[in-house]
Amino acid sequence: MTSRPGKALVRVLPAAVQTPRSMEGEPAAVVPETQDTSGVLKRYGGRGGRLVRLFGLRTLALLRRAARMLWRGVTWLGGSLIHRWRRSLQFRTVLVTVLLASVALVAVGAYLSSQIASNLFQERLHQAESDTRSSVATVQNTFDGAQVTDRASVQKLVGDTLAALDSRGTQLNRRFVFLAVPDQTQPRTRWVDSRSSNDIGLSVLPDDLREAVQKAGHEQYWASTALPIKGGTAPAIAIGNKVSFNGSVYELYLIYDISSAETTLNDIQSVLLIGAGVLVVLIGVLAWYVTSAVVRPISHAAHVSENLASGQLQERMLVKGEDEVARLGASFNHMAASLQEQITQLNTLSQMQQRFVSDVSHELRTPLTTVRMAADVLYESRDDFDQINKRSAELLHTQVERFQSLLADLLEISRYDAGAAQLDAEPLDLAALMGRVIEGAEPVAHEYGSAVRLHAPSEGVVVEMDAKRIERILRNLLLNALEHGEGRRVDVTVAANDEAAAVTVRDYGLGLDPAQAARVFDRFWRADPARARSTGGSGLGLSIALADTKLHNGWLEARGRKGDGSTFRLTLPLKAGGTFVESPLPVDNYQPAEAPVSLPRFLPPALPAGPGIAEQHFEEISPEEPR
Repeated sequence: MTSRPGKALVRVLPAAVQTPRSMEGEPAAVVPETQDTSGVLKRYGGRGGRLVRLFGLRTLALLRRAARMLWRGVTWLGGSLIHRWRRSLQFRTVLVTVLLASVALVAVGAYLSSQIASNLFQERLHQAESDTRSSVATVQNTFDGAQVTDRASVQKLVGDTLAALDSRGTQLNRRFVFLAVPDQTQPRTRWVDSRSSNDIGLSVLPDDLREAVQKAGHEQYWASTALPIKGGTAPAIAIGNKVSFNGSVYELYLIYDISSAETTLNDIQSVLLIGAGVLVVLIGVLAWYVTSAVVRPISHAAHVSENLASGQLQERMLVKGEDEVARLGASFNHMAASLQEQITQLNTLSQMQQRFVSDVSHELRTPLTTVRMAADVLYESRDDFDQINKRSAELLHTQVERFQSLLADLLEISRYDAGAAQLDAEPLDLAALMGRVIEGAEPVAHEYGSAVRLHAPSEGVVVEMDAKRIERILRNLLLNALEHGEGRRVDVTVAANDEAAAVTVRDYGLGLDPAQAARVFDRFWRADPARARSTGGSGLGLSIALADTKLHNGWLEARGRKGDGSTFRLTLPLKAGGTFVESPLPVDNYQPAEAPVSLPRFLPPALPAGPGIAEQHFEEISPEEPR
């Protein structure tokens, strides 16, 4: 009898898990009688329960503590990695390289593992099919040529023939299942019953496989199955065919254990995994080494740049070789040398200018004092002169005062340029200081016909500041607003938050455009050179005010609109040397505060506000056009 090529069932059935069975007739466990322990339980049950609860609470507390420590560790590690990712180009490059290499190796490893597994399975399947065809042919030939008539001979023939198929422990590791096809039209020989290897049963045969074999002629079918072994299951291939004996048809299944192929696959996968891990480590080391060669000069250049920025102009990069990095270092050194030369020249010129201004200012103080004394004498005696000489004495007195103020400003600027300015900070009420400045500016406000209104919190604003310098800043801002306010009112607002205090001086006069606002703090700069300087300023007031503000670590800003006035904002930290991120007052607000606050509450007891000031500068603000 010839056998036909096998047909594969596409269904792969799950492994059947064998559970140990209890032996029939096993005597039930006998529970011996025990004495009554209710008294003991009553005596020790409460204490034992409390101990159990206490142990449980302590265990829960330890678990919570361990969870918190683990969370802190994970958070710290994540923060460190994020910080390292942001700060290190080398770490970022190496990490990306390792991740990409890992992904590529995983993809290649998965593909190779799949191909190797498929090839191993196909090889074992082909070997099993070939062996099954040969074995089924041998069994059929033996059955066809049998010359037995009695029961014992038949059973011995069938048993010996099937026993030859059981080759456990050999390379094939084969088992068999032999059973009659059900519902046959011709009754089968009653002497031949179903048989199988003694360690398996019908459960290893998938139902689909049996159904296919029963319906087929002499075609061969196979399916994947699970072979029960000690401690679990093993992958196997079940191949089924039909044989006939004495006119009866039987199903013959050969089950091949392919756990050796699975072991081979596991070994290969382990080798691939270890090789991939070693390769990833090597790739990471190589990437670290390669990127170090590129990143190290960049880090060195950044360090040298920071030193140059801090004033160490003699710093240079170390140049090695003739590659691109070496050319970059040489160009950097050339640029640093050029910058050092130019900065040295500028510093020399600046020092010469500062020394000249300082020397001239000091040299002019003595003759200017003499001229001032003579001018004061003439000014006091001006009523004894004729009209022309009287006017000359008044002009001389005015211009000498202005010259003396300019000289004082020049000396102050020279101190800032020389870095000799010192901050003498103490806690003071900024609103009260602003009130004194407003009171001192009363004559100028009367001259221009402007009303000055102060808006501030009733509890005051205490700031650690140098009162002399801040008073000079506020006076400059207020006099500047009065001079350019076109006779309209001036709003002064004081406010504070948790970090800083601010003062805004808002006028409704000529205003500033953005270009003028950007230059308003330059020395000797004037928005309109043709405009007369009525208050006799030196042109250095706002420059000195900006320097005083920077000495306090504060902000001094200017905004404005042409024809709609301007706003100057001074912002100071509440604590000397402190910092802040936001000012309490807006600088672009062109609307006055809703309710003015009268001046006297901000003046110290030694300087009470006169009734004229309170009436002129703190009348109600109307929502109409400011005037």
